Amino acid sequence: MYVERRSQLRGAVVWTHRGAPHGEGRVLPDGCMDLLWWDGALVVAGPDTRAHVHSPRNLSRITGLRFAPGTGPAVFGLPAYELRDQRVPLDELWPERAVRSLEERVAAAPSPGSALELVARDRLPQRSTARPLPSAVVELLARGRGVVDVARSVGLSERQLHRRCLDAFGYGPKTLTRVLRLQRALTMADRAVPLAEVAAASGYADQAHLSREFRALTGVPPKRLLGLRGG
Repeated sequence: MYVERRSQLRGAVVWTHRGAPHGEGRVLPDGCMDLLWWDGALVVAGPDTRAHVHSPRNLSRITGLRFAPGTGPAVFGLPAYELRDQRVPLDELWPERAVRSLEERVAAAPSPGSALELVARDRLPQRSTARPLPSAVVELLARGRGVVDVARSVGLSERQLHRRCLDAFGYGPKTLTRVLRLQRALTMADRAVPLAEVAAASGYADQAHLSREFRALTGVPPKRLLGLRGG
Protein backbone atom coordinates (compact mmCIF):
# COMPACT_ATOMS: atom_id res chain seq x y z
CA MET A 1 0.00 0.00 0.00
CA TYR A 2 1.29 3.43 -0.95
CA VAL A 3 0.16 6.74 0.57
CA GLU A 4 1.59 10.24 0.28
CA ARG A 5 1.06 13.77 1.52
CA ARG A 6 2.38 17.17 0.59
CA SER A 7 5.51 18.09 2.50
CA GLN A 8 6.14 21.29 4.39
CA LEU A 9 9.21 21.66 2.15
CA ARG A 10 8.51 23.40 -1.11
CA GLY A 11 7.62 20.98 -3.91
CA ALA A 12 8.40 17.88 -1.83
CA VAL A 13 6.20 14.90 -0.98
CA VAL A 14 6.27 12.58 2.05
CA TRP A 15 5.28 9.02 1.20
CA THR A 16 5.00 5.62 2.84
CA HIS A 17 5.04 2.23 1.17
CA ARG A 18 4.21 -1.00 2.95
CA GLY A 19 5.01 -3.93 0.71
CA ALA A 20 2.90 -7.01 0.23
CA PRO A 21 4.46 -10.42 0.94
CA HIS A 22 4.15 -11.30 -2.74
CA GLY A 23 4.70 -9.22 -5.83
CA GLU A 24 7.19 -6.53 -6.75
CA GLY A 25 7.76 -2.86 -6.13
CA ARG A 26 8.48 -0.81 -9.23
CA VAL A 27 9.77 2.74 -8.73
CA LEU A 28 9.53 4.74 -11.93
CA PRO A 29 11.76 7.57 -13.19
CA ASP A 30 10.48 10.98 -12.10
CA GLY A 31 13.50 13.32 -12.16
CA CYS A 32 13.60 13.37 -8.35
CA MET A 33 15.84 12.24 -5.50
CA ASP A 34 14.53 10.82 -2.21
CA LEU A 35 15.66 10.52 1.39
CA LEU A 36 14.43 7.15 2.68
CA TRP A 37 13.86 5.66 6.11
CA TRP A 38 14.30 1.99 5.28
CA ASP A 39 14.62 -0.82 7.82
CA GLY A 40 16.04 1.50 10.47
CA ALA A 41 18.56 3.22 8.21
CA LEU A 42 18.70 6.45 6.22
CA VAL A 43 19.20 5.79 2.52
CA VAL A 44 19.44 8.08 -0.50
CA ALA A 45 17.62 7.18 -3.71
CA GLY A 46 19.29 8.78 -6.70
CA PRO A 47 17.49 9.85 -9.87
CA ASP A 48 16.39 6.89 -11.98
CA THR A 49 16.72 6.55 -15.73
CA ARG A 50 14.71 3.32 -15.70
CA ALA A 51 12.39 1.47 -13.34
CA HIS A 52 13.95 0.38 -10.07
CA VAL A 53 12.43 -2.97 -9.12
CA HIS A 54 12.35 -4.29 -5.55
CA SER A 55 12.02 -8.00 -4.92
CA PRO A 56 9.31 -9.17 -2.47
CA ARG A 57 11.84 -9.79 0.32
CA ASN A 58 12.87 -6.11 0.15
CA LEU A 59 9.33 -4.76 0.28
CA SER A 60 9.32 -3.77 3.93
CA ARG A 61 7.79 -0.55 5.19
CA ILE A 62 9.60 2.44 3.70
CA THR A 63 9.01 6.10 4.43
CA GLY A 64 10.43 8.60 1.97
CA LEU A 65 10.79 12.29 1.37
CA ARG A 66 10.75 12.94 -2.37
CA PHE A 67 12.29 16.27 -3.26
CA ALA A 68 11.17 18.45 -6.12
CA PRO A 69 13.24 17.85 -9.27
CA GLY A 70 16.63 19.52 -8.94
CA THR A 71 16.43 20.00 -5.15
CA GLY A 72 18.17 16.82 -3.97
CA PRO A 73 21.75 17.91 -4.75
CA ALA A 74 21.40 20.89 -2.39
CA VAL A 75 20.38 18.51 0.42
CA PHE A 76 22.92 15.76 -0.14
CA GLY A 77 25.83 17.96 -1.17
CA LEU A 78 26.83 16.39 -4.46
CA PRO A 79 25.67 16.47 -8.09
CA ALA A 80 22.74 14.24 -8.96
CA TYR A 81 24.57 12.30 -11.68
CA GLU A 82 26.87 10.77 -9.06
CA LEU A 83 23.85 8.95 -7.58
CA ARG A 84 22.06 8.12 -10.82
CA ASP A 85 20.23 4.75 -10.66
CA GLN A 86 21.63 4.06 -7.17
CA ARG A 87 20.40 3.46 -3.61
CA VAL A 88 23.14 4.54 -1.22
CA PRO A 89 23.30 4.55 2.61
CA LEU A 90 23.46 8.13 3.82
CA ASP A 91 26.54 7.39 5.92
CA GLU A 92 28.48 6.93 2.68
CA LEU A 93 27.81 10.60 1.87
CA TRP A 94 27.79 12.27 5.29
CA PRO A 95 29.94 11.64 8.40
CA GLU A 96 28.97 8.32 9.97
CA ARG A 97 28.61 9.70 13.49
CA ALA A 98 26.27 12.45 12.33
CA VAL A 99 24.14 9.94 10.40
CA ARG A 100 23.90 7.61 13.42
CA SER A 101 22.58 10.53 15.47
CA LEU A 102 20.02 11.39 12.78
CA GLU A 103 18.88 7.76 12.57
CA GLU A 104 18.29 7.71 16.32
CA ARG A 105 16.18 10.86 16.00
CA VAL A 106 14.09 9.43 13.18
CA ALA A 107 13.64 6.10 15.00
CA ALA A 108 12.37 7.89 18.11
CA ALA A 109 10.07 10.28 16.25
CA PRO A 110 6.30 9.60 16.26
CA SER A 111 6.27 10.38 12.53
CA PRO A 112 9.28 9.25 10.47
CA GLY A 113 8.11 11.39 7.57
CA SER A 114 8.09 14.57 9.67
CA ALA A 115 11.51 13.64 11.04
CA LEU A 116 12.86 13.30 7.49
CA GLU A 117 11.53 16.78 6.73
CA LEU A 118 13.49 18.19 9.66
CA VAL A 119 16.67 16.45 8.49
CA ALA A 120 16.31 17.96 5.02
CA ARG A 121 15.23 21.42 6.19
CA ASP A 122 18.50 21.91 8.03
CA ARG A 123 20.42 21.22 4.81
CA LEU A 124 18.46 23.36 2.38
CA PRO A 125 19.66 26.92 1.67
CA GLN A 126 17.51 29.84 2.74
CA ARG A 127 14.73 30.52 0.28
CA SER A 128 15.71 33.03 -2.36
CA THR A 129 13.44 35.41 -4.20
CA ALA A 130 15.14 34.37 -7.44
CA ARG A 131 13.51 31.54 -9.36
CA PRO A 132 15.70 28.41 -9.24
CA LEU A 133 17.05 27.31 -12.61
CA PRO A 134 15.87 23.68 -12.22
CA SER A 135 12.27 24.81 -11.71
CA ALA A 136 12.39 26.93 -14.84
CA VAL A 137 13.89 24.11 -16.89
CA VAL A 138 11.31 21.58 -15.68
CA GLU A 139 8.42 23.91 -16.44
CA LEU A 140 9.65 24.70 -19.94
CA LEU A 141 10.41 21.09 -20.86
CA ALA A 142 7.08 19.92 -19.43
CA ARG A 143 5.34 22.41 -21.71
CA GLY A 144 6.95 20.76 -24.71
CA ARG A 145 9.64 23.34 -25.43
CA GLY A 146 12.69 22.02 -27.28
CA VAL A 147 16.17 21.89 -25.78
CA VAL A 148 17.51 24.74 -27.92
CA ASP A 149 14.55 26.92 -26.99
CA VAL A 150 14.88 26.10 -23.28
CA ALA A 151 18.60 26.87 -23.27
CA ARG A 152 17.94 30.24 -24.91
CA SER A 153 15.11 31.00 -22.48
CA VAL A 154 17.28 30.44 -19.38
CA GLY A 155 20.31 32.20 -20.83
CA LEU A 156 22.56 29.18 -21.36
CA SER A 157 24.22 27.43 -24.28
CA GLU A 158 23.05 23.89 -25.05
CA ARG A 159 26.27 22.51 -23.58
CA GLN A 160 25.84 24.56 -20.40
CA LEU A 161 22.23 23.46 -20.08
CA HIS A 162 23.24 19.81 -20.45
CA ARG A 163 25.89 20.16 -17.74
CA ARG A 164 23.53 21.97 -15.37
CA CYS A 165 20.87 19.31 -15.92
CA LEU A 166 23.35 16.53 -15.12
CA ASP A 167 24.15 18.27 -11.83
CA ALA A 168 20.53 18.99 -10.92
CA PHE A 169 18.60 16.00 -12.27
CA GLY A 170 21.19 13.31 -12.95
CA TYR A 171 20.69 13.30 -16.70
CA GLY A 172 20.50 15.66 -19.65
CA PRO A 173 17.47 17.65 -20.83
CA LYS A 174 16.44 15.14 -23.49
CA THR A 175 16.19 12.30 -20.95
CA LEU A 176 14.43 14.63 -18.52
CA THR A 177 11.90 15.45 -21.24
CA ARG A 178 11.17 11.73 -21.70
CA VAL A 179 10.77 11.24 -17.94
CA LEU A 180 8.43 14.22 -17.53
CA ARG A 181 6.37 13.03 -20.50
CA LEU A 182 6.10 9.56 -18.94
CA GLN A 183 4.85 11.00 -15.66
CA ARG A 184 2.34 13.19 -17.49
CA ALA A 185 1.05 10.18 -19.41
CA LEU A 186 0.76 8.07 -16.25
CA THR A 187 -1.32 10.75 -14.53
CA MET A 188 -3.83 10.57 -17.37
CA ALA A 189 -3.72 6.78 -17.75
CA ASP A 190 -4.37 6.30 -14.03
CA ARG A 191 -7.67 8.11 -14.59
CA ALA A 192 -8.64 5.44 -17.15
CA VAL A 193 -8.16 7.76 -20.14
CA PRO A 194 -7.76 5.59 -23.29
CA LEU A 195 -4.11 5.16 -24.23
CA ALA A 196 -4.57 6.64 -27.69
CA GLU A 197 -5.86 9.84 -26.07
CA VAL A 198 -3.07 9.75 -23.52
CA ALA A 199 -0.49 9.52 -26.30
CA ALA A 200 -1.95 12.46 -28.21
CA ALA A 201 -2.28 14.68 -25.14
CA SER A 202 1.13 13.83 -23.65
CA GLY A 203 3.24 14.60 -26.70
CA TYR A 204 3.87 11.15 -28.15
CA ALA A 205 3.75 10.69 -31.91
CA ASP A 206 1.15 7.93 -31.52
CA GLN A 207 0.17 5.05 -29.24
CA ALA A 208 2.97 2.85 -30.59
CA HIS A 209 5.49 5.54 -29.61
CA LEU A 210 3.96 5.67 -26.13
CA SER A 211 4.25 1.89 -25.79
CA ARG A 212 7.92 1.91 -26.82
CA GLU A 213 8.74 4.65 -24.33
CA PHE A 214 6.86 2.90 -21.52
CA ARG A 215 8.82 -0.30 -22.15
CA ALA A 216 12.13 1.56 -22.30
CA LEU A 217 11.59 3.56 -19.10
CA THR A 218 9.49 1.18 -16.98
CA GLY A 219 10.48 -2.25 -18.29
CA VAL A 220 6.90 -3.33 -19.00
CA PRO A 221 4.18 -2.42 -21.57
CA PRO A 222 1.56 0.17 -20.59
CA LYS A 223 -1.30 -2.20 -19.74
CA ARG A 224 0.97 -4.36 -17.58
CA LEU A 225 2.24 -1.28 -15.76
CA LEU A 226 -1.24 0.06 -15.14
CA GLY A 227 -2.24 -3.34 -13.75
CA LEU A 228 0.70 -3.25 -11.33
CA ARG A 229 -0.33 0.25 -10.24
CA GLY A 230 -3.91 -0.85 -9.72
CA GLY A 231 -5.13 1.30 -12.62
